[in-house]
Amino acid sequence: MADTAFSPPPTRRLPLPGRAQRRGALGILVVLALWQISVWLIDLPAYFYPAPTDVFAAFVELMHKGILPAYLLDSAGRYGAGVALGLSMGVGFGLLIGLSRFWSRLLAPLINFFYAIVEVAWIPLLVIWIGYGFNTILIAITYVVFFPVLYNTLTGVRTVQPVLINAMRTLGANRRQVVTSVILPSALPNIITGFRVGAGFAFRGLIFAEMIAAGSGLGFLIFEGATTRQTDRVVVGMIMMGLLWLLLDRLLLRPVERATIERWGLIRAQGDGA
Repeated sequence: MADTAFSPPPTRRLPLPGRAQRRGALGILVVLALWQISVWLIDLPAYFYPAPTDVFAAFVELMHKGILPAYLLDSAGRYGAGVALGLSMGVGFGLLIGLSRFWSRLLAPLINFFYAIVEVAWIPLLVIWIGYGFNTILIAITYVVFFPVLYNTLTGVRTVQPVLINAMRTLGANRRQVVTSVILPSALPNIITGFRVGAGFAFRGLIFAEMIAAGSGLGFLIFEGATTRQTDRVVVGMIMMGLLWLLLDRLLLRPVERATIERWGLIRAQGDGA
């Protein structure tokens, strides 16, 4: 018994890459190979159909000149500011409207109406009203994040169990305590879902807004490359878009959503018994 009690814990081995990751890497290599073979077979000008080697050379050039890092920082700053502003406004107005039946019924048609209008339709008007630059892009990103977060916050507030609110009031809680201790935590999974949806829309909105209203950023890189027939730069911008979204979704949005949902008991964490 003594030997067993004081035996060292078993060493843990680092997990090997999963089958899905290996298949994903293999799929990327197959696509690159087919892409290069098609370039040889079709034999089109590089400005029309660049090869993977041309795209890689453009990537190295953009990194060496410092253009791509600067554009990435500009896009990240605009995206972060717009998402943060849209999230805070969406949660704030969602709570205020959701806690009032009068305002909820009055504003519901307007919310559904503006939710259906994508930010792309607003950008030309914003350029006319405000001009080119940061403010136009910020408003466009805030708009596209605001409505999914607002809509999901309202849904979360409406689905709070009345018995929980009544229990808090019975214990002597005031309105602010009910909101912070019951309503907001109960609505949090819906808020996170709305945030993830809005963040995805905002990323695409950022690229489109930068194509129209910016002089830097990934969207501007793609637009400028197309106008100057530097198609390899266009593809570099597209690849960076995909990579950035994968990193954002896998490293931030999915873990936050999963942790929030498991924390508040809507699903069981893996390994929990029934």
